[in-house]
Amino acid sequence: MPRESPPPSSSLTEAPSLAEAWARLAALAARPGAGDIRALFAADPGRAARCTAMLDDLTLDWSKTAIDAQAHAALLALAEATGLGGFRDRLFAGAAVNVSEGRAAMHMALRSPRDAGLHAVHDGGIDAASRMAAAERARMADFVARVHDGRLRGATGERFTTVLNIGIGGSDLGPRMVTEALTMVGGGVMAAHFLSNVDGHAFAGLARQLDPARTLVLVASKTFTTQETMTNAAAARAWLVAGLGEAGGEAAVAAHFVALSANEAAAAAFGIGAERVFGFRDWVGGRYSLWSAVGLSIALAAGWAQFAALLDGAWAMDQHFRTAAPAENLPVLLALVGIWHVNAMGYRAQCILPYDARLHRFAAHLQQVEMESNGKSVLLDGRAALHATCPVVFGEPGTDAQHSFMQLVHQGTTPVPVDFLLAARPDHDRDDAHRILAANAFAQAEALLAGKSRTAVEAEMRAAGADAETIAAIAPHRVFSGNRPSTTILFRRLDAHTLGRLVALYEHKVAVQGCIWGVNSFDQWGVELGKVLAGGIGRELAGEAVGAHDFSTAALIARFRALREG
Repeated sequence: MPRESPPPSSSLTEAPSLAEAWARLAALAARPGAGDIRALFAADPGRAARCTAMLDDLTLDWSKTAIDAQAHAALLALAEATGLGGFRDRLFAGAAVNVSEGRAAMHMALRSPRDAGLHAVHDGGIDAASRMAAAERARMADFVARVHDGRLRGATGERFTTVLNIGIGGSDLGPRMVTEALTMVGGGVMAAHFLSNVDGHAFAGLARQLDPARTLVLVASKTFTTQETMTNAAAARAWLVAGLGEAGGEAAVAAHFVALSANEAAAAAFGIGAERVFGFRDWVGGRYSLWSAVGLSIALAAGWAQFAALLDGAWAMDQHFRTAAPAENLPVLLALVGIWHVNAMGYRAQCILPYDARLHRFAAHLQQVEMESNGKSVLLDGRAALHATCPVVFGEPGTDAQHSFMQLVHQGTTPVPVDFLLAARPDHDRDDAHRILAANAFAQAEALLAGKSRTAVEAEMRAAGADAETIAAIAPHRVFSGNRPSTTILFRRLDAHTLGRLVALYEHKVAVQGCIWGVNSFDQWGVELGKVLAGGIGRELAGEAVGAHDFSTAALIARFRALREG
């Protein structure tokens, strides 16, 4: 496919209108009191309603940020000046928005209905991307049904009860997060385990838990050459063959292994037949691949109906992002909040706090979606970035986070914007526990906003009987500055449909921010250099000639060898 030239409107060429839009944003941020969120509420009792947008039950409240009406208008103007509308059209049309690799980013087609009319340019022709994705989904659904009803069994005739997904990055983070979220309460149809780290300890721990006769192994690698994945796949293969005794050998590999890959030849060389290979096209980036064949672990563990509902939810968000006006568009609004925090306020971190134990891997998934996508310092046209780009993303579920890093979020030297996520209805019968959970979520957001003044702390200490000397010594430690920003995302229930909407919401948010910053959100060259160097060092550690290194690396390799030999 020929590479698409970067459109001038989305390459941050600093055309007059674009330069003016950035300058306007900077001027608004430089106003006295620009970060005073409490003052905005004091001046506008209806602020919460005006700073809320909804897609059905999914509710986004960004009122606890320092974005006032002027800043909001300036952010929308910036989005328009960077050509967001045209970028969105090209994205859904299947244009090569991944300009460094000449590829489309058509992961939306993976969750689209067969007749959605999405088309992707590929190999000089036009593919009906949604129909192609639907055909592969049909193969997946049939496979899942045959595993679940026992028509497909292991080499010894046992039914499969466990699925082991071997993959790394997007072949692990998304499927693991979704599978664990959808099976935590109901338990799912099959037990699911995930192996990503090449560290042998990871598989050693898993191998003790698994019965090879009942385990179906998925090897998820687009190229079927990913070093960590193929190393782990080889270990799983050896474990399976040894564990099945006389039933082992090539027959066991063919019966127990599935390839989620575009490389049928490599899968065949491993011992996996074409009927057990489920593929996807090069317009599916790894961090967006949970919607593709890489999501087979989700469907096997949670059931096909759950996987289908997940896709439907994501497609609903796709349609909303594609058609809603920017001022009412949840991904656009969430992206603009982030632009304000990074580029106007200078905040360099973003905290994700889902108040839901089922989303305990949500932040880990978003770390890849956000930082691999927009952790860039080069524009589409190859020049150095003109503005700060992606913040550091981190998070944990509430209430665990409150007893971990929230000290820094409340009283650290630099504010850290927070996204709170909360379901109104739990899927358990402990209503008291859910009330406590929700109360903590709302209280954390309120505390970040309101803070606690020195005057209030001193009055509280005096009322408790503290003397003047104690108050003077201790009061400063109990002061909370407040005016720390957060957004809150509420939804009725965390079912598969809602989870699909949430993941797609953040995917599109990231794409919008990439457009505004003028970077390519769909490549990831930053992960390559370490891989290349690791290959050479690995050969050295195996006994080959030592290569050239910086003095520190050379000394560490020598010390490592000495420790091993000792």
